[in-house]
Amino acid sequence: MADGVGRPAEARASGFIRNPQDFWGGAALLAVALFSLWAGSDLPGTKGFAFGPGTAPRLFGGLLVAVSLVILVNGLISDGPPLERWGIRAPFFFIASVLFFGAAVRPIGLVISAFLTLMIAAAANKDVRWGESVIWSAILTAAAVALFIYGLSLPMQLWPR
Repeated sequence: MADGVGRPAEARASGFIRNPQDFWGGAALLAVALFSLWAGSDLPGTKGFAFGPGTAPRLFGGLLVAVSLVILVNGLISDGPPLERWGIRAPFFFIASVLFFGAAVRPIGLVISAFLTLMIAAAANKDVRWGESVIWSAILTAAAVALFIYGLSLPMQLWPR
């Protein structure tokens, strides 16, 4: 018997938290939002029509609090699947990609470091399709160059020196 969403009835979670994936995902997002609000609390905010450096972090932190509370409450009131097992592969490659970008963007430039960062992040999925990953990495690298170099005029080097 299905639960209306196409899942077998036995795959649904039971107990006070009816949708553990949404509940714990919302709780994690809420923790990130509260941390960002705390971390940016000493930045000056808006004065009149002039935005300060703390305006955007407060705005996005507040929006993330609202969204995470909606997700968290949804985990309490709607049925959903139980938590799944997770491994170390996805967090490892995701963190490795962020650390690689931070270390590589200055010495090898935005183009190569962005492309390789996206390829490292793609390795987080065990079912990665490398051909598609190469195409999307190239597209996203071009978008990053267009945004940061041409759109925002940031002084970043594109290629290795």
